[in-house]
Amino acid sequence: MNIIGEALGYLAGICTAIVFLPQTIKTIRDHNVSGLSLSSYIIYCIGMISWILYGVYLHSIQMMFFNSVSLFFAAIILYMIISNQRKKNK
Repeated sequence: MNIIGEALGYLAGICTAIVFLPQTIKTIRDHNVSGLSLSSYIIYCIGMISWILYGVYLHSIQMMFFNSVSLFFAAIILYMIISNQRKKNK
């Protein structure tokens, strides 16, 4: 396999996987999800699950791993958005 292609794949995977880390940390610290879109996070999580399943289909450990990390951070934020909306509706 081409080393440049592999390196680009890892770079893309790392960037994609950690893109939600700063937002996740900020959301956990502040407990403020008022500016975050529920529908965007739902769609994003569905997309990440789809990429993981596609990685399973392709037998791509790289694709499964990095998308799972990304899904993990986005799912934390999604959970906090849903929890916040439930508290408001009580």
